[in-house]
Amino acid sequence: MFLNTSKQWQGEFEKLRQIVLDSDIALTEDFKWMHPCYTLNGKNVVLIHGFKAYCALLFHKGALLKDPMDILVQQTQNVQAARQIRFTSLEQILTLEPILKTYLQAAAAVEKAGLKVAFKTTAEFDMPDEFQARLDRDPALKSAFEALTPGRQRSYLIYFSSAKLTETRVARIEKCLPLIFDELGLDDKNR
Repeated sequence: MFLNTSKQWQGEFEKLRQIVLDSDIALTEDFKWMHPCYTLNGKNVVLIHGFKAYCALLFHKGALLKDPMDILVQQTQNVQAARQIRFTSLEQILTLEPILKTYLQAAAAVEKAGLKVAFKTTAEFDMPDEFQARLDRDPALKSAFEALTPGRQRSYLIYFSSAKLTETRVARIEKCLPLIFDELGLDDKNR
């Protein structure tokens, strides 16, 4: 089990799990993305995970939660829906326990209400000039890219745009062409 095999944050993970399971919400404990994940009617609500510098509760639709304590963190600028509450000690978790239960209740209410996060469209993401020029020159590439799911399109655009140098953007584009033509996303190449 994840909690028994983790080398770091074991006490923190156990307490977070207890808080989630002891909440008055009928969450189902599952294991997704190699982490304990808690669902409501088959929908992801909260996940427990850890990093080198902190462990966290990740609320899948955290962007929809009110945050009166200003404790929800957006991991990166590209994360649209999820928000974390981060911890660096068991004492922090114990201090915040009543507040965490309130946030869990709010997350469950969001899911019960069927609320959805309004994601940015692919067109709202930066299109690197180098990739746009390549699409303009190659109709087959343009068709292949447009045939990808919106999520795959966005991940390529984020990946290409994150390179600071033109040479790096061009190299990334060239490297990804076979994946795009094979209708694969960036994360599919390892499967």
